[in-house]
Amino acid sequence: MLEDFLIPFVTIGLAELGDKTQIAVLCLSTQTRKHFLLLAGVLLAFFITDGIAVILGNYATNIIPEKYIKIAGGIIFIIFSIVTLLRREDERAECDLKNPFLTGFGVIFVSEFGDKTQIAAGLFATRYQPLLVLTGVVLALGILSLMAVYLGKFIMEKVPRRLISYIAGAVFIIIGITYLLMSI
Repeated sequence: MLEDFLIPFVTIGLAELGDKTQIAVLCLSTQTRKHFLLLAGVLLAFFITDGIAVILGNYATNIIPEKYIKIAGGIIFIIFSIVTLLRREDERAECDLKNPFLTGFGVIFVSEFGDKTQIAAGLFATRYQPLLVLTGVVLALGILSLMAVYLGKFIMEKVPRRLISYIAGAVFIIIGITYLLMSI
């Protein structure tokens, strides 16, 4: 039961650390003093996008045989790891803040739909208890967003983005191989 929460929490946290979404939150936080409203919009967007992914992932387990879900999940995680490890561009975020809540919600909602962490949340829901997956994912993203607002600049100056990408890529490979091994 603890793994139902902990594995999504750690994996999503590592994958999202230093990602364009967190850079966008950091950028937006420099444009307002209403950080609570910004965080509220960001968290609502994460809850909705990842909630949809978890619901769909849980639903998939009722109509698709578990073996095929594990094979697809393994392949998708390995693809995510390759993309994460090979990504070379320096992601930059554009800032345009009028209403902190709506802007935070809109930026995150649009950028997270179809993002690797949203898909990963759905895949985790095929294996683990969906409510715990959603809790772990949203808590990880919430903590990272809080860090982006209050400590993000310090972290980005001290920890090389490439190192963070390597760690996230390695975690995705391990999960992908584990999913494939479970399908045998």
